[in-house]
Amino acid sequence: MQTQVTAHGFEYGVKHFYSPADGLAIDIIQSALNLDQSVVLNLFLLGAVYINHQRVLDANHAVNYGHQMRVHTKPRRYFVEYDWKSRIVFEHDDFVILNKPSGLPSHPSVDNVIENSLTQLERALNIKLLISHRLDTTTEGLIVYGKKPEFVKAFNLQLQSKNIEKKYVALIQTRDTLPERLIHYMEPSPRAPKKVTPIFTEGWDECELLIEKQMDYKVTELIDLQLIHINLLTGRTHQIRAQLAEAGYPLVGDKMYGSELVWAGNSRSNAQVALKSCSIEFTYLDQRHFFELPAFFEVI
Repeated sequence: MQTQVTAHGFEYGVKHFYSPADGLAIDIIQSALNLDQSVVLNLFLLGAVYINHQRVLDANHAVNYGHQMRVHTKPRRYFVEYDWKSRIVFEHDDFVILNKPSGLPSHPSVDNVIENSLTQLERALNIKLLISHRLDTTTEGLIVYGKKPEFVKAFNLQLQSKNIEKKYVALIQTRDTLPERLIHYMEPSPRAPKKVTPIFTEGWDECELLIEKQMDYKVTELIDLQLIHINLLTGRTHQIRAQLAEAGYPLVGDKMYGSELVWAGNSRSNAQVALKSCSIEFTYLDQRHFFELPAFFEVI
């Protein structure tokens, strides 16, 4: 009897079915989806297999008849061959500051637990790290990982009280002078691109940022680019990208939000968008910490 398989998501690469028999997970998936064993093994290594809604990394996991199976057969892949220790900006007993590459998730994703900056840094340092905040996959620059739960708790309390100052630089194509302050309201939805509006909307999340500086940025004489310095006052997912696009100034390379330009600042990146987290400031153990990167983009 043929196993009924349904597919949707990630360009129909997510396969759903019920196990037709008892057996080992690798054998059940290989037979049901007609995949080579090496392919199935790699999906397990990436964390792209779920059984009864739980991620399973062991290919020899025992499966019973009727168990729900979800397999991400087209997991998103990312370049990770960096010298991770050299990308550490600062290391403390309780936290570490990393210069995250663009085009790489800052934590494990639903279909890939390996190719992200958190896992790669854990492997380089041979320690367990904790997420304290996030950067979008397309964003490069400073990110803070905790070594201890006490640090993460203290960091999150500062995020809630807006006692952490995060600044970014971005490239946009315009000759206009931008307003000093942008305020929008974002629909509370997991979907992307994010919907924002300058009109107050009940139940939508407030997004606020400051444009602190704006200057000409020459990559080619044929295109007018502006380098803008952004003080991010609230930290919503895709906030800078969505707000600037709604205002009519999508980030260079940000096709999701309407940019018609290609940005190849880092040729190894999977997603090239000209956005960089260039400084972060916070307090820990009664000491104020400040870290920064050069406020420009390196072209590789």
